[in-house]
Amino acid sequence: MNKRALINIDYTNDFVNGALPVGEPAEKIEETIVSLTKEFIEQGDFVVFAIDAHEKEDPFHPETSLFPPHNIKGTSGRLLYGHLQSIYERHQHEDHVYWMDKTRYSAFAGTDLNLKLRERGITEVHLVGVCTDICLLHTAVDSYNLGYHIVVHEKAVASFNEEGHKWALTHFVNSLGAEIR
Repeated sequence: MNKRALINIDYTNDFVNGALPVGEPAEKIEETIVSLTKEFIEQGDFVVFAIDAHEKEDPFHPETSLFPPHNIKGTSGRLLYGHLQSIYERHQHEDHVYWMDKTRYSAFAGTDLNLKLRERGITEVHLVGVCTDICLLHTAVDSYNLGYHIVVHEKAVASFNEEGHKWALTHFVNSLGAEIR
C-alpha cells in the first residue's frame, strides 16, 4: 500500500478573494479541501501546507512582473482561507502536519519537500488548492519527475482561468499518469 501525503497548495485569503483572487471557483472548493484535510490528519497521513511567500516589492522575483503583489509575508493574505486556517491552527504542532513557505510555482522548487516526503517513505501525493494550471501543475510535474504517484482531487482544485483548469486536469492524466478523484 502506498504511503500518502496531502499537499495543500496556496489556499489562502489572497488567492481565494484577496490580492490575486480565483474568486467563486476557489470559494466553492472550501468544503472539500477542509474535509480532505481533516480526513488525512485524522488518519495520521502527512499533511503539507505549501504556501506562497513573497517579499513586498521584490525586484528580483520573476512573479513581480507577472502578477500583482500577493501572499506578502506578514500579511493576512497569507492566512489559509476560511475553516482551513482553524484546522491548521488546531493541528500545527503535530508531527504529521507541516507548513512550508515556497517562493516558486512548484512546492518542490527550492524547498525541502522531497526530503520530507522521502524521510517518511511517502510514494503517493494528493494535490488540492489553487491554481490548477499554475502552482498545482508545476508541483504535479515535479512530483512526476521525482517518481511519485499523483492523485488530484478534482473538486478541491480551482483556477481563475477555466480553460487552463480544464487543460491541466487533462494534462495530469494524459502526460503525468495522475489519478483524478
